[in-house]
Amino acid sequence: MVRKACALHPNVLSGACPTRQVLDLIADKWTTLVIYLLAGGKHRYGELHKRIEGISQKMLTQTLRQLEDDGLVNRRVYPEVPPRTEYELTPLGETLREPLSALCQWAEEHLPEV
Repeated sequence: MVRKACALHPNVLSGACPTRQVLDLIADKWTTLVIYLLAGGKHRYGELHKRIEGISQKMLTQTLRQLEDDGLVNRRVYPEVPPRTEYELTPLGETLREPLSALCQWAEEHLPEV
């Protein structure tokens, strides 16, 4: 019975907890917004920069690189002039669509209470 409880309620206070490790990856100011936009399909860098109000070019670049390193985003560079780069979620990144959608829905319903 104790093992089931541990599996259902991981110790998010522990640095070794998988839940905490994933939250460390995606729960910053910009990462969730980038994932949310890419859940709607491929985007070019400039499109992402225009749509995410307040993000600097440096921070968007860092966020996209980290998501790519984490296996959540694919970056595709087209050998054209001028160069064109598109970003899209990987199959692993797509698995975040439902939890982020639920979070967005919760925020819309409960923001006045927070």
